[in-house]
Amino acid sequence: MPYVIFISFFLLLTCGNSSDPTNKNVSATKEANETRRIIYFGDSLTAGYGLLDFEDAWPHVLTKRIQAEGYSYQMTNAGVSGDTTSGGLGRLEWVLAEKPSIFVLELGANDMLRGISPSVTKENLRSMIRQIKSQYPNTKILLVGMYATPNMGKKYASAFNAIYPELSKEEDVPLVPFILEKVASIRKLNQKDGIHPTEAGHKLVAETVYPYLKPLLVK
Repeated sequence: MPYVIFISFFLLLTCGNSSDPTNKNVSATKEANETRRIIYFGDSLTAGYGLLDFEDAWPHVLTKRIQAEGYSYQMTNAGVSGDTTSGGLGRLEWVLAEKPSIFVLELGANDMLRGISPSVTKENLRSMIRQIKSQYPNTKILLVGMYATPNMGKKYASAFNAIYPELSKEEDVPLVPFILEKVASIRKLNQKDGIHPTEAGHKLVAETVYPYLKPLLVK
């Protein structure tokens, strides 16, 4: 759900009669121009799979934190459970209609769990990054990394784990090295499936992403 941003009353105080339709139009235009949006684009980790309240998912927790710090951003949680990088590439254009100021890209975990070739995953992520840059050159992109699970084998894990740092360097986008850094393999922070974070786990995920997102914010 979008979050309501705090709108300045400056125009109402300085532009004369607030009942004047012209003043209202100017205020509406100012508000539209100043609205900034963060799109969190990912899979079940972003969507908040298994949580009783989807607003406990880390994108909502993180956005509430930055709003409390005085940043005026609305947000869209565009997480889809089960999504792969191919699926994300297919729905990207529709999501970009919201004209993001910041785009947080968290995909690849389901590719890994399905054993999809890391080269395919990498090129899908690259295509998404380039599409965002092409359509919105001023949009800041934050890439969120994932590590392969041990059962995928050393060869696969090595190739998969290299995707995100390589793309970060090649496409010049900042990187969160591992989204589950503070929760992976900790039973009490994960749901029964051992994959999806609990409410407490999502708070720690928000803490993990926060220092990488904050430099991209503007007031």
